[in-house]
Amino acid sequence: MEPVQLPDEAAFRAFRAQCEAEQGWQCRYSREGVAVWGQLPPPGTCAVHRVKCRVEMPGVTAATVYDVLHDADYRRKWDPNVIETHDIARISDNADVGYYSWKCPKPLKNRDVVTLRSWYVLDKSYVIVNFSVKHPKYPPCKDLVRAVSLWAGYLVQPTGNSSCSLTYLAQVDPKGSLPKWVVNKSSQYLAPKMLKKMHKACLKYPTWKREHSAHLKPWLHPEQSQLPTMALSELTLQHASSLENIDESGLREVQEERGNTSGSEN
Repeated sequence: MEPVQLPDEAAFRAFRAQCEAEQGWQCRYSREGVAVWGQLPPPGTCAVHRVKCRVEMPGVTAATVYDVLHDADYRRKWDPNVIETHDIARISDNADVGYYSWKCPKPLKNRDVVTLRSWYVLDKSYVIVNFSVKHPKYPPCKDLVRAVSLWAGYLVQPTGNSSCSLTYLAQVDPKGSLPKWVVNKSSQYLAPKMLKKMHKACLKYPTWKREHSAHLKPWLHPEQSQLPTMALSELTLQHASSLENIDESGLREVQEERGNTSGSEN
């Protein structure tokens, strides 16, 4: 079993560079401050495409967006695609293990994922990255397809005193042969809608947080964490090859469900 290692500063800087890079990315959507790009994998490497999304967020500070990305309690309130999300254990002051399950466009099966998440404040930017791991108490379940996050995360960069941009970059194996309409719908409709919804959620977060444990932010203050501590050696990397592959390529879209589900993960 392959051991798990925490990202170092060089890894966070490399992720930021990927978020900022333009070469090799094909624009799939660009409108009203939201953009979506796709990238084919290099020949001879993992055949999982990469996606990059960016939204400009006027009226929201980078620090607020960073809080929203961490706050699982608030995620359950604003994200209609979430089935369940919670933190499992604390690995270090800036790393934890978490569980997330989400709704996929019908009639596809819903997905879930267990990830090791790490975060870092890089200059004036906030970076959060994650990748899939195996947790002994969270094996795949029969009702959900276990997806694999090869490398995913967020970059939050201030663009003014009260504005910022949020970039989401991911290479995620959904563990299924998906129909073409899912890929098109995700990039042309679902991802932009999700980013706009997140912007609205960030605008409302300061008011909500004042009424819900206003000073509790363990991602900023590790001493506040109430999670059990877990040794990194108890985790192993989750490889896609060890999971069942689901063929959903022949499924047709259920039109009445349009807009209520998402193909993205945490």
